Amino acid sequence: MNIHHFAIEVRDLETSIAFYQKYLGLHEENRLQFNKENIVFLANNDFRIELISGGQQNVSQSIHICLEVDNVHEIIRKFNEHHISALEGPYKLNNGWETVFYTGPDNEVIEFLQIREKAEH
Repeated sequence: MNIHHFAIEVRDLETSIAFYQKYLGLHEENRLQFNKENIVFLANNDFRIELISGGQQNVSQSIHICLEVDNVHEIIRKFNEHHISALEGPYKLNNGWETVFYTGPDNEVIEFLQIREKAEH
Protein backbone atom coordinates (compact mmCIF):
# COMPACT_ATOMS: atom_id res chain seq x y z
CA MET A 1 0.00 0.00 0.00
CA ASN A 2 1.25 3.50 -0.87
CA ILE A 3 0.03 6.95 0.08
CA HIS A 4 -1.35 8.64 -3.03
CA HIS A 5 -1.81 12.20 -1.74
CA PHE A 6 -2.28 14.55 1.18
CA ALA A 7 -5.29 16.90 1.04
CA ILE A 8 -5.61 20.46 2.33
CA GLU A 9 -8.77 22.59 2.42
CA VAL A 10 -7.78 26.08 1.25
CA ARG A 11 -9.48 29.48 1.11
CA ASP A 12 -7.96 30.67 -2.17
CA LEU A 13 -7.07 27.90 -4.59
CA GLU A 14 -4.89 30.00 -6.91
CA THR A 15 -2.88 31.50 -4.03
CA SER A 16 -2.19 28.04 -2.64
CA ILE A 17 -1.27 26.64 -6.06
CA ALA A 18 1.22 29.48 -6.59
CA PHE A 19 2.75 28.95 -3.14
CA TYR A 20 3.29 25.20 -3.56
CA GLN A 21 4.62 25.61 -7.10
CA LYS A 22 7.03 28.39 -6.15
CA TYR A 23 8.37 27.05 -2.86
CA LEU A 24 8.04 23.28 -3.18
CA GLY A 25 8.55 22.94 -6.92
CA LEU A 26 5.27 21.08 -7.47
CA HIS A 27 3.50 21.16 -10.82
CA GLU A 28 -0.20 20.97 -11.58
CA GLU A 29 -1.08 17.38 -12.39
CA ASN A 30 -4.87 17.46 -12.54
CA ARG A 31 -7.77 19.87 -12.00
CA LEU A 32 -11.37 18.79 -11.49
CA GLN A 33 -14.66 19.69 -9.90
CA PHE A 34 -16.48 17.31 -7.59
CA ASN A 35 -19.83 18.28 -6.10
CA LYS A 36 -19.26 21.94 -5.17
CA GLU A 37 -15.51 21.59 -4.64
CA ASN A 38 -12.73 22.75 -6.95
CA ILE A 39 -9.81 20.34 -6.68
CA VAL A 40 -6.24 20.62 -7.92
CA PHE A 41 -3.59 17.93 -7.58
CA LEU A 42 -0.02 19.19 -7.43
CA ALA A 43 2.78 16.67 -7.83
CA ASN A 44 6.50 16.03 -7.92
CA ASN A 45 7.38 12.45 -8.85
CA ASP A 46 5.30 10.24 -6.52
CA PHE A 47 4.46 13.02 -4.03
CA ARG A 48 1.05 14.72 -4.36
CA ILE A 49 -0.90 17.39 -2.53
CA GLU A 50 -4.62 17.77 -3.21
CA LEU A 51 -5.85 21.35 -2.74
CA ILE A 52 -9.61 21.64 -2.17
CA SER A 53 -11.64 24.85 -2.30
CA GLY A 54 -15.34 25.61 -2.08
CA GLY A 55 -16.42 22.69 0.05
CA GLN A 56 -18.42 22.59 3.25
CA GLN A 57 -15.47 21.91 5.54
CA ASN A 58 -13.65 24.64 7.39
CA VAL A 59 -10.06 25.38 6.51
CA SER A 60 -7.97 23.50 9.06
CA GLN A 61 -5.30 25.27 11.01
CA SER A 62 -3.89 22.14 12.56
CA ILE A 63 -2.41 20.54 9.45
CA HIS A 64 1.26 19.57 9.59
CA ILE A 65 3.11 18.30 6.54
CA CYS A 66 6.68 17.03 6.86
CA LEU A 67 8.84 16.86 3.74
CA GLU A 68 12.23 15.17 3.76
CA VAL A 69 14.85 17.28 1.99
CA ASP A 70 18.53 16.81 1.14
CA ASN A 71 19.62 20.18 2.56
CA VAL A 72 17.46 22.10 5.04
CA HIS A 73 19.72 25.16 4.74
CA GLU A 74 18.91 25.44 1.01
CA ILE A 75 15.22 25.57 1.93
CA ILE A 76 15.91 28.29 4.49
CA ARG A 77 17.91 30.26 1.91
CA LYS A 78 15.08 30.03 -0.62
CA PHE A 79 12.47 31.28 1.84
CA ASN A 80 14.81 34.02 3.12
CA GLU A 81 15.28 35.26 -0.47
CA HIS A 82 11.53 35.94 -0.49
CA HIS A 83 11.57 37.50 3.00
CA ILE A 84 9.62 34.62 4.53
CA SER A 85 10.68 33.86 8.09
CA ALA A 86 10.59 30.44 9.66
CA LEU A 87 7.76 29.72 12.06
CA GLU A 88 10.21 27.66 14.17
CA GLY A 89 13.82 26.60 13.87
CA PRO A 90 16.06 25.62 12.40
CA TYR A 91 16.73 22.96 15.00
CA LYS A 92 19.38 20.27 15.20
CA LEU A 93 17.85 17.26 16.96
CA ASN A 94 19.71 14.87 19.26
CA ASN A 95 19.71 12.18 16.57
CA GLY A 96 21.47 14.53 14.09
CA TRP A 97 18.41 15.43 12.07
CA GLU A 98 17.86 19.08 11.17
CA THR A 99 14.41 20.62 10.84
CA VAL A 100 12.70 23.95 10.17
CA PHE A 101 9.01 24.91 10.08
CA TYR A 102 7.17 27.41 7.83
CA THR A 103 3.54 28.45 7.52
CA GLY A 104 1.62 27.98 4.26
CA PRO A 105 -1.08 30.29 2.87
CA ASP A 106 -3.83 28.78 5.07
CA ASN A 107 -1.74 28.47 8.24
CA GLU A 108 -0.83 24.87 7.49
CA VAL A 109 2.54 24.04 9.03
CA ILE A 110 5.17 22.77 6.60
CA GLU A 111 8.15 21.06 8.17
CA PHE A 112 11.31 20.42 6.18
CA LEU A 113 13.44 17.62 7.61
CA GLN A 114 16.99 16.66 6.70
CA ILE A 115 17.83 13.23 8.08
CA ARG A 116 21.20 12.70 6.38
CA GLU A 117 24.41 14.66 6.65
CA LYS A 118 25.07 16.98 3.73
CA ALA A 119 27.55 15.57 1.24
CA GLU A 120 30.81 17.51 1.36
CA HIS A 121 32.25 18.42 -2.04
